[in-house]
Amino acid sequence: MPLALLPDRAVVAVSGPDAPSFLQGLVTCDVETLPEGEARLGALLAPQGKVLFDFLVSRAPDGYRLDTARDRVPDLVKRLTLYRLRAKVTIEPLPLAVAAGWGIEAPAPALRDARLPALGWRLHAPDIPQADADASAYAAHRIGLGVPEGGTDFPFGDAFPHEALMDQLGGVDFRKGCYVGQEVVSRMQHRGTARTRIVPVVYRDGEAGPAGEPVTAGERSLGQTGGGTGSRGLAMLRIDRLGEALAAGEAVMAGGRAVEVEKPGFATFAWPA
Repeated sequence: MPLALLPDRAVVAVSGPDAPSFLQGLVTCDVETLPEGEARLGALLAPQGKVLFDFLVSRAPDGYRLDTARDRVPDLVKRLTLYRLRAKVTIEPLPLAVAAGWGIEAPAPALRDARLPALGWRLHAPDIPQADADASAYAAHRIGLGVPEGGTDFPFGDAFPHEALMDQLGGVDFRKGCYVGQEVVSRMQHRGTARTRIVPVVYRDGEAGPAGEPVTAGERSLGQTGGGTGSRGLAMLRIDRLGEALAAGEAVMAGGRAVEVEKPGFATFAWPA
């Protein structure tokens, strides 16, 4: 059973009597229907609809916990505090370590990762001495499943939830009420205008390149790479241009090296024949 400590993740608490209504009116996921023992993908968006912060939301006895990128915690706390106004909520980082486990059923204190069953579960605790794997093992697991992570596979402030596959991984609720950026996200959903997606790429030479390399096919610019490990990586690509390139028989190149592009196994969006 792999259990990987994730030192690049941290936990922010949003607690108090107004915590449910406060978060429900801000984030992309539905926190009011969130069951105990589940960590649900969510995001806080700019008014223009782009992802500023992504996180896994879970219930706590006095409110909620946001499992998010450690280096984004000060900015997330500041942004949430700006929206607090007269709401009776407390927003603060917690001194908890974060770990991810997969391969067997989660123990009682852990949280089921609602994005995909294969991702396993999360654990938040003051100390996690029993971890037997490091963050790179979890990154390989996540990337192998085609699941992106903000700040690694897409830049914050520059990607819409659809582009980051949040609509495919339960991170956007299209039936809940308004939240910041909701109008833009709903328009993309109903008009089907999400042409850019993060998808897996497999390097033919066996070693993934660094994030930020251009992905091209002939003279076409398709997008750029995200994180990678081993021979697999993720890349944010224009799917319509990918289809044109494949129809023309053009090789897809990432940083000048040949790659195969795959559709994520869980994805339901249209894919080039």
